[in-house]
Amino acid sequence: MTQPLWQKSGIQIDQRIMRFLAGDDVVLDREFFLHDIAASKAHVEGLAHIGVVSADEAVALKRELDALAEDFSAGTFVLDERYEDGHSAIEARLTERLGDAGRRVHTGRSRNDQVLVATRLWLKEKLEALETHCRAIAQVCLDRAAQPAIPLPGYTHLQRAVVSSTGMWFAGFAEGFIDNAYRARGTRELIDANPLGTAAGYGVNLPLDRAHTTTALGFARMQVSPIYAQLSRGKYEIAVLEAIGAAMLDLRRLAWDLSLFTTAEFGFVSLPPEYTTGSSIMPNKRNPDVVELLRASYASVAAARTEIEQLLSLPTGYQRDLQFSKGSIFHGVRHGLMALELVPDLLARLDWNEAAMRQAIEPAMYATDVAIEQAAAGVPFRDAYRAAAEAAASAGAGRTPEQSLTQRVSPGSGESLRLDDLRARLGRLDV
Repeated sequence: MTQPLWQKSGIQIDQRIMRFLAGDDVVLDREFFLHDIAASKAHVEGLAHIGVVSADEAVALKRELDALAEDFSAGTFVLDERYEDGHSAIEARLTERLGDAGRRVHTGRSRNDQVLVATRLWLKEKLEALETHCRAIAQVCLDRAAQPAIPLPGYTHLQRAVVSSTGMWFAGFAEGFIDNAYRARGTRELIDANPLGTAAGYGVNLPLDRAHTTTALGFARMQVSPIYAQLSRGKYEIAVLEAIGAAMLDLRRLAWDLSLFTTAEFGFVSLPPEYTTGSSIMPNKRNPDVVELLRASYASVAAARTEIEQLLSLPTGYQRDLQFSKGSIFHGVRHGLMALELVPDLLARLDWNEAAMRQAIEPAMYATDVAIEQAAAGVPFRDAYRAAAEAAASAGAGRTPEQSLTQRVSPGSGESLRLDDLRARLGRLDV
């Protein structure tokens, strides 16, 4: 390992302790490395503006940072155990290539604001991906909701309740994922603040050009207080995981429905073959493994959020405990986005078994329609309710699912799905 940035003369480093301190940082930092390089370029420009590095040094430093980014992307530079972390690797490379100019690059900067800004840039990128996935899911759901509706039993308490439809099912998840897309955007606006230049949380005795780095890195605003920059670490990460978690909650319910609907006992849905796997011992089996893992994926996001929350029982200022948050962020965000990315194609290609769905609609499922009709005709609802309950077995006489859905005229239900309203709301995200 290269000499740590914080190494002092006369102190012997114990390699066991060093391994514990470094943890998985050097591996995890591969995910954030290009963002760290981009922030370093902006920092160099800011240092040049205040005369800490010369114009020629700034040109050379930015040239070498670009070269490092290219080498890393091409695999010719590997971030490995030679380095304590990505920050050390950047400074080591610049010092090796440029000598004193490389040694100046950390002026006015701490590893604290260095990791904050790299992580913040990465989180903004992942929230854009989250919004994209949620919008894609919502669009597929709207497209399928607009297709001719097939009657589908509606359930409460996992018991057959009233007549529903594939259109209503898809419209419900469409609206949910529109909400999730808006939440992704709102969370991105929340965290879109530049912490670079706050150093270790108390500023520095240099007139750092923080306005420049804010613009250069594409942030909407500067995170003004150095103390709050540190206090926001973990808090903002939790906000991102909560935004992903909201989408994963809807995905978990969707996956639960498909898990039930694909069983032989229901038989409502056939999945695309790519989304099923075989059994290692039972030749007759095709298992909905993808759907089951989509259902389980919320747990990874929730666990990441919980781990970070538990780390945040800390006083003001940076504490090394926060190092452990990096793995939680990476694994939770990565797993959630990987799961959501699979959903649009799955929903676009699943097939409904209309015969099985119609067969599952029982006469008693029209009892609510009967009670409402009587109430509309002037019978007190509770009296109409009791009468419909007593005659539930014959409530469906002469009725069809299509009639029930056509007569369901309350906004958002039956054939009044108000898909145009949902499309308009989804479309406003383009503005």
